[in-house]
Amino acid sequence: MALGRKSTLRRILTVDLPMVLILVFTLGPYLWMALTSLTAEDKLFTRGPSVFDLVWENYARLFANVGFARNMLDSLIVASGTVIVGLTLSVTAAYSFSRFDFRFKRVLLLQFLLINMFPLVLLILPLFVLMRQLGLLDTHLALIIANSTIAIPFSVWMMTSYINGIPKSLDEAAMTDGCSRLSAMVRVILPLCAPGIIATGIYIFITAWNEYLYALTLGGQNVRPITVAVQTMIGEYQVQWGLLTAGGIVGAMPATLLFLIVQRRLVGGLTQGAVKG
Repeated sequence: MALGRKSTLRRILTVDLPMVLILVFTLGPYLWMALTSLTAEDKLFTRGPSVFDLVWENYARLFANVGFARNMLDSLIVASGTVIVGLTLSVTAAYSFSRFDFRFKRVLLLQFLLINMFPLVLLILPLFVLMRQLGLLDTHLALIIANSTIAIPFSVWMMTSYINGIPKSLDEAAMTDGCSRLSAMVRVILPLCAPGIIATGIYIFITAWNEYLYALTLGGQNVRPITVAVQTMIGEYQVQWGLLTAGGIVGAMPATLLFLIVQRRLVGGLTQGAVKG
């Protein structure tokens, strides 16, 4: 019995207690932000956030006065468009890298990896000039193209690793039965790649949803994603903490819910794609 108590105490001290502390440290800022968003603005500076007298005033003002619904729609259009463009190009490029042998194949793959090593701020000016020349500034298409430059390189690596784990004999068997190369990819490879495609799609969506620099530079009055809309609540002399935290909570919800819905497929896609590369 004494040995069992010592073992339980040791587990509590070495496992349970550190995990609780890590959770408190990790979730603490989000809980504080949620309490702040549910506290009336006039009470924030007198008594601070409180679990008593919770109100939805900040959320009502966020959608009624600030027009946050339109900002969320802009973010949804940009993120969804980036997913469509990113997945289309990433899956086809990954299939080519996985199934074909050609000159400079490894160099091109390394080039995709090197692109992610450059800071985004270096690409803002060239993209701004390019979008201005094309007349695409302050449009959803400009942000979709810009966000795709961030998401596609890593997505190609993810999908290439995943497709490498699928035997080439499946493609050959499908083409022997009369399928073309494209038909074999669509009917055989893509269904087997569903977990990897979902994982890559979630990565692209979250990347585009949370992107700020491109949204600030290439957007404007007509297109203003939530990352820029939240920043506008920080004034020169005053910060609207209630609206700011409410906007942060609402802005984080879509990506969080999407992750929770596809969590199992996401983890499966990431782990299976890392088996062979």
